[in-house]
Amino acid sequence: MYEVRFHGRGGQGAVMAAQALADAAFIEGNYAVAFPFFGAERRGAPVLAFARVDKGKIYEKTQVYEPDYVVVLDDKLPLMVDVTKGLKDTGMAIINTSLKPEEVELGRAVKTATVDATGVALEVLGTPITNSAILGAFAKATGVVSIESIKKGIMDIFGARIGERLAEKNARAAEVAYERTSVGICKGTLIYPEEKKWLPTAQEFPTGGALGLEVKTDAGLIGLGSFVENKTGSWRTFMPVADNSKCVNCKLCWFYCPEGAIEMLMNLPESEIPAGTGTDPKGNPKGIKIDYDYCKGCGICANECPTKAITMER
Repeated sequence: MYEVRFHGRGGQGAVMAAQALADAAFIEGNYAVAFPFFGAERRGAPVLAFARVDKGKIYEKTQVYEPDYVVVLDDKLPLMVDVTKGLKDTGMAIINTSLKPEEVELGRAVKTATVDATGVALEVLGTPITNSAILGAFAKATGVVSIESIKKGIMDIFGARIGERLAEKNARAAEVAYERTSVGICKGTLIYPEEKKWLPTAQEFPTGGALGLEVKTDAGLIGLGSFVENKTGSWRTFMPVADNSKCVNCKLCWFYCPEGAIEMLMNLPESEIPAGTGTDPKGNPKGIKIDYDYCKGCGICANECPTKAITMER
């Protein structure tokens, strides 16, 4: 038996990737199961998915704690989560990154395969959904399943969800990533902080589940207002870049930003306004300041800007 753990974000298709891998393994005459692990996370939040493949029937129903392979769909996740936790000494990490395997830093020095799955997805699909590309990298790096079976698995699973035409494009993305995958040994230099958890007793938990603002626990803030500890800027693929010389202070970007990550320069203290900033007809400083700690790169600000003062860049 070999076990696979997928690390991704909501919306990247980690669950479908696990299912397509299981389908590909089944096509080759194996028993296979795939299942997700996530709660009520929104799009962009970290999620897990798992797959098991064996020649005989599979009776284990637990999560995969000691995988043979870990597959990482987002290049920023290894900076936040120890993706190699529990990975067998003979195992391998397959990571979506533009870095070479020897340039990747993880919590352990392990055999590592890399591919710019985001770049492949943008090139072939026109969207940064990396699940099909990373499956092509998995086939190339591990050899436990063929790229032809992976493509058939994608057609089966993706085709049922998004239609045959789009499934064919995803199969092509897997093929391109297969050709571009590199294998080596990563650096094992990252040190992760101890994971914090809040396990309240019945007496500690608020009656009815009602929480006030900024309830402090051993794991940090929870409840309303706790989002300030979740720096969602690590979720983005594209970032907004402002040309404040084109800004007319219409405030549309500020109004529509779902994360409140935009501030108008006219509302900031004078000490925080960059030198050389222009002014509007009312004498107010023109332009915006973007808090990249929380900007998810949704692109709404660029879409709403009437003067095209904001552009989205990879």
